[in-house]
Amino acid sequence: MHHTPIIATIAASFVVAFVFGLIANRLKFSPIVGYLLAGVVVGPFTPGFVANAEVAAELAEMGVILLMFGVGLHFSYKDLFAVRNIAIPGAVAQIAAATIMGMILAWSLGWPLASGLVFGLALSVASTVVLLRALEERQLLDTRSGHVAIGWLIVEDIAMIFALVLLPVVAGLLPGPAPTAAVEAHAAPSATDAAGVVSSLVLTFGKVAAFIGLVFLVGRKVIPWCLARVAGAGSRELFTLCVLAIGIGIAYFAAVFFDVSFALGAFFAGMILKESELSHRAADNTLPLRDAFAVLFFVSVGMLFNPRVLIEQPLAVLATLLIIMVGKSIAAFLIVKAFRFPTDTAVLISASLAQIGEFSFILVTLGLSLGLLPEGARDLVLAGAILSITLNPAIFVIADRMRAQRLRQESDAAIAAANDPVSVTESDHVIVVGYGRVGRRVADSLFAQGIPAVVIESDIDRVEGLRRGGRTAILGNGVRDGVLHAAGIERARLLLVAVPNGLEAGEVVAHARRMKAALRIVARAHLDEEVEHLSANGADRVIMGEREIASQMLADAAAA
Repeated sequence: MHHTPIIATIAASFVVAFVFGLIANRLKFSPIVGYLLAGVVVGPFTPGFVANAEVAAELAEMGVILLMFGVGLHFSYKDLFAVRNIAIPGAVAQIAAATIMGMILAWSLGWPLASGLVFGLALSVASTVVLLRALEERQLLDTRSGHVAIGWLIVEDIAMIFALVLLPVVAGLLPGPAPTAAVEAHAAPSATDAAGVVSSLVLTFGKVAAFIGLVFLVGRKVIPWCLARVAGAGSRELFTLCVLAIGIGIAYFAAVFFDVSFALGAFFAGMILKESELSHRAADNTLPLRDAFAVLFFVSVGMLFNPRVLIEQPLAVLATLLIIMVGKSIAAFLIVKAFRFPTDTAVLISASLAQIGEFSFILVTLGLSLGLLPEGARDLVLAGAILSITLNPAIFVIADRMRAQRLRQESDAAIAAANDPVSVTESDHVIVVGYGRVGRRVADSLFAQGIPAVVIESDIDRVEGLRRGGRTAILGNGVRDGVLHAAGIERARLLLVAVPNGLEAGEVVAHARRMKAALRIVARAHLDEEVEHLSANGADRVIMGEREIASQMLADAAAA
């Protein structure tokens, strides 16, 4: 029989992941749960076939590269810069809070200080992969709250890169579990003094800054030019290959020459490619490959998990899970509110951080190799990761309901106070709910044509920008009667609902229909289920991209 560990691992992973993913989907769980369980089945701690763990780990790394590249394609550097005031201090404060909670748990288990530090750091960083999936499912990627959530996790990833560089320094400064001779040999001589710590920090910051600077200075000119030339050749295969070469090539270049992680390198490659007019085509062409390797990532995580820890250390597992899903979420909620951000943003960030992922596994692996962690720490982190990723979709459902409830509880007096400087004098006008990617195009076109229009938007920065431009904008969420009243719905002739979240859009439509039964309402949708939901709530017309394209093609065919 041929010795083909790569083919065997990929085949087993895809087949078992498909079976368990299908079962999870039928049971109304996220397919991710099925992928994780598939990893447990093909892993070394369960009977039967055992996949090659080393091969699976490398395939998972490729999955992280492609997924982070996809994140970058949806998140330009302008978006990251726009949320820096909350993402940077918020992420740092949340990492500190979670690390302290992890250190307390480690102390209660009798672990030394160094072990508690690494363990706490591993619990502090959430998975961008899991977050991206959750935001995509809810069409929240292009919202202000979505940008804050992704920016927050990107800052966490950058912080973890510094932590990975500094862990060997910590290994020489703090007492941990008895290190092996190999570990002692690995430690650098300068790691025992303050100068070594400072030099490591400066070197790390310098490498990351140099990489980012080079990518932005060179990449912004070279990458769009290269894509345009390849697209002009008319070959779909060459274009897709060019996109993959850019993403994976920059990720590898970053790791080899700048000691930056593959994931972060791929993320910045995606951000640069985002500036190209062909970014949407690039994202569509690479989506199947990104989805396939994402499955391998989750399977590889499941392979590392030893189910016996659930029986042998149930209280420690529960405490770890509570830190990840409760402690971190509460800390993040308080931090976001302290920065005076809306409650819906605070709730979304809290739900986003209620899990741990890829960097947690990397930290634990390095901590074990350096003698900073006991073996039991890996099982606790993996148990916390699998359980938190499994439960995270339920947390997002709860968060969605909390956000909707908070919006309904907002007082009309508060809404009136927020919009006190604005006087809506328009009549027979158009109300546009949502000033995101779609709403902006619609509203700006109405303003340019001189059609009276009022924008409803929950992002204060966007509202203030519209007001400075002499446009009429109402701060708030369209699910509130007070907001719709402030926008003059009684005198309006048309309501355009451009928010990307189908559930929220349905509530806006229902509220508007109750307030003015004769009002014409047009909404947008991404899925067939959303079309049905919006129509059932009272929308006169629901526009879905695929349906409109098909209808126009059929009309042209009939006219030909």
